[in-house]
Amino acid sequence: MPDEVLFRRKSPYPKVYDPNFEKILKEKVNEIVEDTSSPVLQFLDKKKVYTFISSPSDYGKPWFGQLMAGPQMLGYLIQINYWMKKFDIEIV
Repeated sequence: MPDEVLFRRKSPYPKVYDPNFEKILKEKVNEIVEDTSSPVLQFLDKKKVYTFISSPSDYGKPWFGQLMAGPQMLGYLIQINYWMKKFDIEIV
């Protein structure tokens, strides 16, 4: 086993460090923000989302507890939007 794998900092939660995957997540979140029918938009500040996706990655600064860094937050937004669309969730 390579030393960089054997001696890497252990993590209780799988994290994605692949820059290509992160690029795909950013593109998808950008599509969601551009689509005015995206249900998750009622919870988001578009300007802040654009700032977030255009900022450099910071894997050392979690966004939610100790587990959610930038890519996980993007994935979370994608999942919430998908869930709201699939089940026709309305906030009243």
